[in-house]
Amino acid sequence: MAKSVRSFLDEPRNQTLLDRLAAAGVRVEDDVAKEDRPARQPLAGQTFVLTGSLEGYTRETATAAIERLGGKVSGSVSKKTAWVVAGADAGSKLEKARALGVTVLDEAAFTALIMKADAS
Repeated sequence: MAKSVRSFLDEPRNQTLLDRLAAAGVRVEDDVAKEDRPARQPLAGQTFVLTGSLEGYTRETATAAIERLGGKVSGSVSKKTAWVVAGADAGSKLEKARALGVTVLDEAAFTALIMKADAS
């Protein structure tokens, strides 16, 4: 049974599914177990800006995923911005990020970052 679970979790498409479910607010562990462990905050101190339309996330679910991992979401790009997540039809925020040299992530890269942070 453990081998089957491990095999399921090793599949990238299943990891993506689990990340989307978590970003949507689906909890896969109980509150008691959560309270017993220190909160993981691998994105602490990092500011994200969301721009454009994302296919797999609403603004709320993307923001929840970032905040759950300790990150902060801002409405505007500045030199303090660590990441800009750019979806379809991204506009002036994307241009400003590029001008400031801020790292720009597409949706796939954002999902990979969240999954990696979740795994740490």
